[in-house]
Amino acid sequence: MKIANPFQVGLLGGLGVLLALVIGSAIGSLATILTYVLTAVFLALGLDPIIAFLQRRRLPRAAALAVVVVLVLAVVAALVLAVVPLIVSQSASLAKTIAQYSDASAQQALVQQLQAFLGSSFDVSQVISDIASYLQKNAGSIGSGVLAVGLGVAQGVAGAAVVIILTLYFAASLPVFKAAGYRLVPMSQRERFSAIAEQIFASVGRYVIGQVSLALVNGVLSFIFLSIIGAKLPAVFAFIAFLGSLIPLVGTVSAAVIVILGQLALVPGNPPTWIAVAVYYVIYMQVEAYVLSPNIMNRAVKVPGVVVVVAALAGGTLLGILGALIAIPVAAAVLLILEQVVIPRQALR
Repeated sequence: MKIANPFQVGLLGGLGVLLALVIGSAIGSLATILTYVLTAVFLALGLDPIIAFLQRRRLPRAAALAVVVVLVLAVVAALVLAVVPLIVSQSASLAKTIAQYSDASAQQALVQQLQAFLGSSFDVSQVISDIASYLQKNAGSIGSGVLAVGLGVAQGVAGAAVVIILTLYFAASLPVFKAAGYRLVPMSQRERFSAIAEQIFASVGRYVIGQVSLALVNGVLSFIFLSIIGAKLPAVFAFIAFLGSLIPLVGTVSAAVIVILGQLALVPGNPPTWIAVAVYYVIYMQVEAYVLSPNIMNRAVKVPGVVVVVAALAGGTLLGILGALIAIPVAAAVLLILEQVVIPRQALR
């Protein structure tokens, strides 16, 4: 192939590379905003099945949205009124316990309990001495890290407020956005495209509802069990179990590990409590994996187990927690497109 003007081709190629770099930099700068928008769209699609259900009961969309918002706020308020006082009181108890351990005699008693439980093969006093030495040497970096965590919490609260506002806006305007998007598709393919898109949106909504249902089951059962066995801070750790279960695959396991380690730290001289909590979460994870999750999630998104694992790992690697949340409905959407579009086209060739 003969190039008429090599300089012009090179210049256009260089400008294209520069434009790509500018676009990439702009997307990177807007990463936080894009995350908020994607999260809000995800949550709005989760509320949409409830709104559609109320619309089928002859409620206008505005009234249905108002009812859903009131219900969500009522549930949140009930959780806050029920859980926050317990968390505050139990956190105060935790602070009091930590303050008690600042006394030298209490520290010595704790060390002796741990040493008696772990045996002579593990020197508890030496480990505590090494930790204290490390904290003294790195006090400055630890202080800056604590400050960074505080700023991160403040940013998270502000981000949550933005996400809630965007969620309400998207939930109210979802039909308008859908109609505008469908008009961009050629008329000859619009009907089929809209049918597939509606199936995808419905699948995402059912997935969100299913995941929240699993998290509520884990949180409620954790609170009941921890209260029955007399574990420390049952409300705090049940709330951690609820938050962990919102994350697919690894969330329940991670929350269970945190709860077990928390009980180990709070009741070092009570091995039956640790064992009971560990056995409970092992049994619960089996029940969730083989009973609860199949019955709840398979009705929402029909995705093979291998695809679920790969999608969640890939999504978590690319976008963190948000990626892990949206990976499974995205995988379901891809499988739906393959089943209803790609495979039928291949059969016609």
